[in-house]
Amino acid sequence: MKRILFILTIIITTSCSKNPETLIEHIDGYWEIESVSLSNGEKKDYKVNQTIDYISIGDSLKGFRKKMNPRFDGKYETSKDAELLQLKIENDSLNLYYSTEFSNWKETVLMANKSHLKIVNQNNAVYLYKRFTPIIVN
Repeated sequence: MKRILFILTIIITTSCSKNPETLIEHIDGYWEIESVSLSNGEKKDYKVNQTIDYISIGDSLKGFRKKMNPRFDGKYETSKDAELLQLKIENDSLNLYYSTEFSNWKETVLMANKSHLKIVNQNNAVYLYKRFTPIIVN
């Protein structure tokens, strides 16, 4: 009986594991930092953001991330700087590999849906983003 219970537990656990491929469809778009939880337990909440992140992913799972400054007319200001990125599924995780002319780094997607994105970087800082919705003043 214990053996059957053990086998059922394994089957249920593995069948409930999240498929990282389902996260990919939610990465693309405009994101605003909501909070950062540092590895030492500190948490910083962001009530107002002057910049947002724009992430664009193509069919080849390659793309870029840019910092954008939203304007009140619904448009954005930005520089020509962009961080190239590539999405890779490794060990049941969705990883984002970034590269610039100065550095390369990796982040892991912990959660992604239509309204939130949660990633962890190599310093174990967890970033929670919310989908950005522009405020348009006429």
